[in-house]
Amino acid sequence: MRYYSVINPPAMKALRFGLTLVRHGETQYNKEGLLQGQAIDAPLSEVGLQQAEAAGRYLKDVKFSDLFVSDMLRARQTAESIMKNSSTCPGLQMACDPLLKEKSFGIAEGGRMEDYREMAKAAGQSLFDFTPPKGETGEQVKNRVKEFLEKMLQQIGARHWHDGGLDETSLSTPAETSPVEGKADDGVRGVPVHALVVTHGAYMCVAVRYFVEELLCTLPLGCDKAHMFSLSPNTGVCRFILTMRKEEGSFKLSGIHCVFMHRGDHVKQ
Repeated sequence: MRYYSVINPPAMKALRFGLTLVRHGETQYNKEGLLQGQAIDAPLSEVGLQQAEAAGRYLKDVKFSDLFVSDMLRARQTAESIMKNSSTCPGLQMACDPLLKEKSFGIAEGGRMEDYREMAKAAGQSLFDFTPPKGETGEQVKNRVKEFLEKMLQQIGARHWHDGGLDETSLSTPAETSPVEGKADDGVRGVPVHALVVTHGAYMCVAVRYFVEELLCTLPLGCDKAHMFSLSPNTGVCRFILTMRKEEGSFKLSGIHCVFMHRGDHVKQ
């Protein structure tokens, strides 16, 4: 009788980390229903500054390990307010990235949202699919989202793999079952790596669609796609849990789950 030894393959390592997206606070253009896009780099309005302050208070006890921000003024001001209020990481270095800029609306920038809707209607397209002359297509924005996500994965992996890299079998509690209690740290309690990204409304819409439709992001209980794909309010907060593996010297996304979408209760407090 011949005996064969059984050799178990080495367990695959994985890193689970939080990703919190925040839309910038209100600007005067937002208030007046005007499109900003990329050409108009407006500051936050008085209300927008108050919203950014409220977002900072809401997130003050949430630990962030990394901070990525659109290089546009309204996003930078929002991120600065969040960091100023932080009790856990007030000195966190801000990485400004043009890949996080708002979608370009071309000739429609500076004009009324009503006119933009009419342009889309005349073209027989939805607002999401319509591209004004000289504007960015949805595919172009999605390519920026993909490029940023890849860049972020490599940076977070390089910085934090040894902080939180675990055998996949040890990640015993799936992110999908993490309790959501309406608290600011939902989904990231005990998660050592957590990136904050401050960006823009239309950009977030494209990013969320990409996460759900192409990366097969799982949704929280009771959340439908209509809500997922809607425009986040000013300083609206969305959170995801991502899992990545290290393969041949680079980091690859292996899973993504949405914890919650478009929270904005902090601006009413």
